[in-house]
Amino acid sequence: MRARISTRAPFAETFTWPVRVYWEDTDAGGIVYYANYLKFFERSRTEWLRAKGIDQHALREATGGMFVVSQADVRYQKSARLDDALLVTTSLREAGRASMTIHQQAFLTASTPVLLCEATVRAGWVNASTLKPDRIPTQILHALT
Repeated sequence: MRARISTRAPFAETFTWPVRVYWEDTDAGGIVYYANYLKFFERSRTEWLRAKGIDQHALREATGGMFVVSQADVRYQKSARLDDALLVTTSLREAGRASMTIHQQAFLTASTPVLLCEATVRAGWVNASTLKPDRIPTQILHALT
């Protein structure tokens, strides 16, 4: 039997991270290149972990493990452009013994926020040396949930 810790609403806590669109984020058409949303999501996930007291580099040094993305389901809604101010959200959907599922969204910040892109990301815990799946340390699960 596989144990799961569910954090679906109303218990889900949403972390937000501001992102500005720079020239390097855009393509020849002047809009955010689609793959760069994954970079925005990565930054938000990293800052979300940091806000929970989890420094990924220190965690790897202390435990010998790390999170790796094993799946990303991305849905694009609208395009962002150069100099747009975005707000990227991160919330834990589910945490198991060896992986977690995270929901992320990127919004254009305007008088009314506009959803640009959203993703469901699965991150697994692996041994950093062997890259084989391992159990997420208990203290990390507690910090996440």
